[in-house]
Amino acid sequence: MSTSFSGPERYDDTPDYGAGGWVAFAAVMLFVAGFFDAMWGLAAVLNEEVVTAGGGSGVIVWDFTAWGWAHMVVGGLMIATSLGLFAQRGWARSAGVLFATLSAVLQVGAFTAFPLWAILVIALDVIVIYQLCARWAPER
Repeated sequence: MSTSFSGPERYDDTPDYGAGGWVAFAAVMLFVAGFFDAMWGLAAVLNEEVVTAGGGSGVIVWDFTAWGWAHMVVGGLMIATSLGLFAQRGWARSAGVLFATLSAVLQVGAFTAFPLWAILVIALDVIVIYQLCARWAPER
């Protein structure tokens, strides 16, 4: 009587990050960063004197109105992408990384106007990028 023994049954204890809490955390952070971008962009478009009241010297690349429009567009795209992450859409992960990176790059342009705010938003963007990239697991 010969039986073959293939060893103990393997239990797959690899966590499934596809619908996990880290993706939801990244979606919330992307929504918050997008909301911040959109509101600062709106403030810059409507009344740039309010945005520069803190003693800032202006943005590096453009004037405040062009900077505001760029931030409103990127902020809106980040909010839409965060909703895609909540709905667990595959395209939303790569779009989230792209828009968070773009948001961080745009913040460098406004660094001379309000450096602490720019550092805060860049930090939020880095958290989003990390959570979306480090928890990237293939679909099963």
